[in-house]
Amino acid sequence: MEKKIVINIGRQLGSGGREIGQKLAQKLGIAYYDRELMKIAAKESGLGSECFEKADERASQTLFGSLFAMRYPYITDGTIPFNFLNNDALFRIQSDVIRRLADQKSCIFVGRCADYILRNNPNSVSLFISSPDEVRINRLIERHNVTKDEAEEMMIKTDKGRAQYYNYYSYKTWGAAKTYDLCVNSALFGLDGTVDFLIDFIEKKFDLKIEK
Repeated sequence: MEKKIVINIGRQLGSGGREIGQKLAQKLGIAYYDRELMKIAAKESGLGSECFEKADERASQTLFGSLFAMRYPYITDGTIPFNFLNNDALFRIQSDVIRRLADQKSCIFVGRCADYILRNNPNSVSLFISSPDEVRINRLIERHNVTKDEAEEMMIKTDKGRAQYYNYYSYKTWGAAKTYDLCVNSALFGLDGTVDFLIDFIEKKFDLKIEK
């Protein structure tokens, strides 16, 4: 793809957002980043990957942590103990990684407030993938081999955490239509059909011709 584009995907748990992002990246021939971002951020910052895994899509919890992050926004030399590195500081480090990757090449980011971080990037588009609760629960049951009640609890807890994280760092509303360029119910077309639909949208959005 000659033109550099960046696609940011927000998603409800069980909506198939991750799979859609992976399929979309494969069809477009561009890089895909989800949990890989934590490994890259850990390597580049010199911090342990466990720091980023514990903070993954979780908002800061304490006033002290927020003040510390404001005072030490970029910590890479390992001189500060890990337990003092709160989620805000780790978010700043991960944000730097997202901006650098977006500057380098076409790619897809899933979650982690990438749409907000790249809000001033003219070649960036933000998508949100949702699906009815029943569909999501059935997918979680199949994927994780859990009961219906366990799947529902997992869905509610994860969505709540993602919403708190996104709303905290972006000052916008997770999952609200006005927050994104396009919101899609993946149950309408299925995962593959949703990918095809999104490719049509991306072609029009960026004036591209993509081989399908």
